[in-house]
Amino acid sequence: MNTTLLDLAVITSGIMGYFISISLVTISFYKSRANNYFALTLFLLSTLTLLSWFDLENIFLHFLSIIMLEFLVAVTLFTYFLIQIQHEYLKKRWYKWLYFPFIGSVIIEVFISFSDFVLNLYNPDLDALLFYIKENGCFVYNVILIFWGRYLVKKSNSISEAKKRWLLRLNFFIICIVVIWFISNIEFYVFDSEYIVDFLSILLSVFLWWILYYGVFKLQIIVQKEEIHQYLITKKTHDTKVKKRINETTASKIITQLYILMDKEELYKNPLLSRLDLATRLETSEGYLSQIINQEINKSVVQFVNEYRIEAAKNLLQNPVFNKYSIEAIGLEAGFKSKSVFYSTFKTNLGMSPGAFRKLQKTS
Repeated sequence: MNTTLLDLAVITSGIMGYFISISLVTISFYKSRANNYFALTLFLLSTLTLLSWFDLENIFLHFLSIIMLEFLVAVTLFTYFLIQIQHEYLKKRWYKWLYFPFIGSVIIEVFISFSDFVLNLYNPDLDALLFYIKENGCFVYNVILIFWGRYLVKKSNSISEAKKRWLLRLNFFIICIVVIWFISNIEFYVFDSEYIVDFLSILLSVFLWWILYYGVFKLQIIVQKEEIHQYLITKKTHDTKVKKRINETTASKIITQLYILMDKEELYKNPLLSRLDLATRLETSEGYLSQIINQEINKSVVQFVNEYRIEAAKNLLQNPVFNKYSIEAIGLEAGFKSKSVFYSTFKTNLGMSPGAFRKLQKTS
């Protein structure tokens, strides 16, 4: 019964892995060159999980299990990291040679299969030796590319800190899988058992697709946020809001400077902006800042900052240019630190959710 349940769990998770892979290359929200490689990586990992868990006698599936798809996983994942950090290695001629170990593995297996089934020259000792070399060579190759990719991500200055954190977390998770893979090889060759191999299959089938999906989704939100930000920078023009607000307000010097900071420098777009940050920039105390905002504007500091964020979000939501972007990405660009905070603040201020507001703008 337990074995049947585990088999069902592995099959279900493998199917989910395939489903997510297909989603990454077909759904417009996820479509990107980087995600194409990531989808292929996830597809290969799902295939390896199913092949390692089930001992199928099909000739084609057996061939897939021995051509070392792990060589291909290493390259597609490495390529995914290179695209995300926009690294120049992608333009180098030697880059394509990274696929050679996988191609070489396929050629060797085709030659061995031909010798075995056509020429009847099967040599079990040679076959075992080649498998041993490929298995260990594949492990070393994966380790090199995974840690190389991690080094390049940490060194990169072309991506945001949020994207870098996601890539490093993903890389760390893959490192954990490789470590378990290494331990399973030791167990197999030293103790002639495969308990850890089974654990590795379960780990991949149950957790991998969920964590990767979560990482891809969050990373895509960050990518969209950055695209919105870059678009706004290129379209930014001189704004007279500051002057208009000041003229309409009998403002003190601090309030005047506050408007300048918010309108010109857009400090509200910093999700970690605090009352202390504002007070420091205005060279005053937190208490006095709260007091003067309350006296002259009749709002708290949080309300004052959030009104700017709500206004920025409204402008993005009602602009058709940003219809292709998710509401969460728009909330992040407006300065909210999370989807839940954005939704609750927006609904409190306008009486409707950001999604409802966007739909209303489309139909009006």
